[in-house]
Amino acid sequence: MADVGEVLMSVLSTIRVPRPGDRVHKDECALSFSSPESEGGLYVCMNSFLGFGSQYVDRHHARTGQRPYLHFTRTRKAQKEDDNNSSSGDPPKKKPTRLAIGIEGGFDVEQDQYEEDVKVVIFPDRQQVTSEDLATMPDVVKERVSLSMAGFMSADSVSHALQVQQWDGEVRQESRHAVDLKQLDNGLKIPPSGWRCEVCDLQENLWMNLTDGKVFCGRRYFDGTGGNNHALLHFQQTGFPLAVKLGTITPDGADVYSYDEDDMVLNPKLPEHLSHFGIDMMTMQKTEHTMTELEIAVNQRVGEWEVIQESGTSLRPLSGSGLTGMKNLGNSCYLNSVMQVLFTVPDFQTKYVSNIQKIFDEAPSDPTQDFKTQVAKLGYGLLSGEYSKPAPDPGDDNGTAEPRGDQVGIAPRMFKALIGRGHAEFSTNRQQDAQEFLLHFINMVERNCRSGANPSEAFRFLVEERIVCQQSHKAKYTQRVDYILQLPVPMDQATNTEELQEAERRREEADSGPTPTVRAKIPFSACMAALSEPEVLSDFWSSAVQAKTTATKTTRFASFPDHLVIQIKKFTFGLDWVPKKLDVSIDVPDTLDLGDLRATGQQPGEELLPETAPPPLMTPDVEVKAPVLDDSTVSQLCEMGFPLEACRKAVYYTGNTGIDAAMNWVMGHMDDPDFSAPLVLPGCSSAPGTTPTESLSEEHLATIVSMGFSRDQASKALRATSNVLDRAVDWIFSHLDDLESMEVSEGGRSAAESEGSREPPPGPRVRDGPGKYELFAFISHMGTSTMCGHYVCHIKKDHQWVIFNDQKVCASEKPPKDLGYLYFYRRVTE
Repeated sequence: MADVGEVLMSVLSTIRVPRPGDRVHKDECALSFSSPESEGGLYVCMNSFLGFGSQYVDRHHARTGQRPYLHFTRTRKAQKEDDNNSSSGDPPKKKPTRLAIGIEGGFDVEQDQYEEDVKVVIFPDRQQVTSEDLATMPDVVKERVSLSMAGFMSADSVSHALQVQQWDGEVRQESRHAVDLKQLDNGLKIPPSGWRCEVCDLQENLWMNLTDGKVFCGRRYFDGTGGNNHALLHFQQTGFPLAVKLGTITPDGADVYSYDEDDMVLNPKLPEHLSHFGIDMMTMQKTEHTMTELEIAVNQRVGEWEVIQESGTSLRPLSGSGLTGMKNLGNSCYLNSVMQVLFTVPDFQTKYVSNIQKIFDEAPSDPTQDFKTQVAKLGYGLLSGEYSKPAPDPGDDNGTAEPRGDQVGIAPRMFKALIGRGHAEFSTNRQQDAQEFLLHFINMVERNCRSGANPSEAFRFLVEERIVCQQSHKAKYTQRVDYILQLPVPMDQATNTEELQEAERRREEADSGPTPTVRAKIPFSACMAALSEPEVLSDFWSSAVQAKTTATKTTRFASFPDHLVIQIKKFTFGLDWVPKKLDVSIDVPDTLDLGDLRATGQQPGEELLPETAPPPLMTPDVEVKAPVLDDSTVSQLCEMGFPLEACRKAVYYTGNTGIDAAMNWVMGHMDDPDFSAPLVLPGCSSAPGTTPTESLSEEHLATIVSMGFSRDQASKALRATSNVLDRAVDWIFSHLDDLESMEVSEGGRSAAESEGSREPPPGPRVRDGPGKYELFAFISHMGTSTMCGHYVCHIKKDHQWVIFNDQKVCASEKPPKDLGYLYFYRRVTE
């Protein structure tokens, strides 16, 4: 065996010292979920700083020729006895007083204490370099190796930097209005108590405007409680930006909100501003919950939602293949639930897990940044059973405690960082909508499956929309692609109306005290009926009569997917556009037969509407004029806090059909990259649809071509939608008739370029079959909004329902199928 000093001298140029900005992967293997705590520890390349478990480090050495690695291990320190420990060995948990994680007063995060050890190991013989060996080496070797080891130990790991373990939700910025705030000399003095809203006489959740001293109630919360939005309306009418919450004023400060900056802020001149209206901070006492305390209360409620988490029953822990828990990385339960379900779908198992060795062999030099590699790693981690082991109980030294269901599981840090990179929401630690994440992930799969099998095809289906002009009785057919069936919730169809009315009456009685929760019971058949019934279009421009008239639109399945995802539209807006969640119970069936919703296409003898566009608005001098936008609808949207240009787009693209349609457009396009970009109207110098071919994104073109369309068709779609991929995909599936008229050959070249026979353009790659399905999974949400609360999923495995609640995997005793948010069905083959 070669002398280690000579080996290190020969490879000295490959040993790097970590510098600021280097990605040091010291917590997780790039190809598995091995960590320094795992058996065998973690081997970190001293050149690229990529980490590898014991089973993959030889592969990296053989591929790169790299020889020196740092062998990094962690072992848990023995727990010290504490007089205050509970009988379980755990110290009593303090009630959180700060909206924070990982800091004093915040939510408790287990900070395991570890002993760490790092050694230099030379491959391929895994020859260790001891401290004695290092002491006898030349100074240049000793210095380089010592600096590399010291830099490694002091560097933040990539996962730590991305996850931001220590998060403080109370850190507020100073308002830009505070220093120069103008206050009116109106002689108004505010008493130390007895406040009421000047509009509705509400006596709680009151805010005093710091410009004029007016007192109004705060915003209405998602569940309908709180105020009546009068403080917000006052700002919209006056523009006075800052308000202080009465009842939170103490000598230490108070809650101050900036309506203009739309956030809680700091006001360094608050004592002076309060004194202007006769309020002495030094004598005030807190009588109301601060906004932080209210948010903490909401977060603590997660542990109280017993029905969905089945907390009231003793659940039997499960482990093994396909029964692996996932660690919550900080509001990542939405991701955990979606990925658990997706990897029960055979298409995803085949694409990523069955081919894992091929994917690893073809991975780039930095596999942590490769989509296929990280998805395959996650899928194997969930399905293999290697990480499906009971989590150690710190308070159980003898191993005699009852199993709790928590597992060691896997922590999908690399996956979460990669899938969220560049995304305004999924790159954060905030809670997200599971449905939006599912579509985001499917979009990522589409982009990364330009050749070979595409597992997202399992969910893809075509929707046919039939519009019938009620004056001419002629019809128009369009098709679009979709991945999720959104099911409306007709609240007027509740079967327990009397019970709901009684519960509402009790809530309105001031002295009745707390009342039990009563949910509206909505038949699933009523939801399906609301989906299938014709929609009346009152302002439809008919090409047959060349005028606006009434039409009806019906929606049907043009194809049935192998796996059908149904979203219950629980999150909606009230009449005042305040978001709210519908607390409903729906008797979702175990089996579905959607055969009656199969589209039939053009009927015998049915005439189609002529393919002519509506006439442009003309001025007396016959010049084309841009369409007139409904200013009142634009204003209403702006008052809700949306950007002006986005509001103008919403009104334009919904054809001035009213606030409801415009609001739905806004909610469906908030993630568009050009959401706030200026609206370019027809008749202007740069109208939509004039994007030059040379500026089209090659990545966007390749994505659309991979879906079965030609390059010419993809180019036309992107030019028609200003090179925005999501809009282009929507456009191409709603203009299939237009595309069929394009003279395009099978090779994707124009007819002028091809002398061969012309083939009809390929349609979207969709699967089809009988519309009979069985339920195999559902995801449930607890909380008042998709942006807070908690997600869990239930999956049927071997005829047994299993609950996946992050790291806890147990046999389900009472699966709450009536309270789900996303339901997953698979086709029943006869």
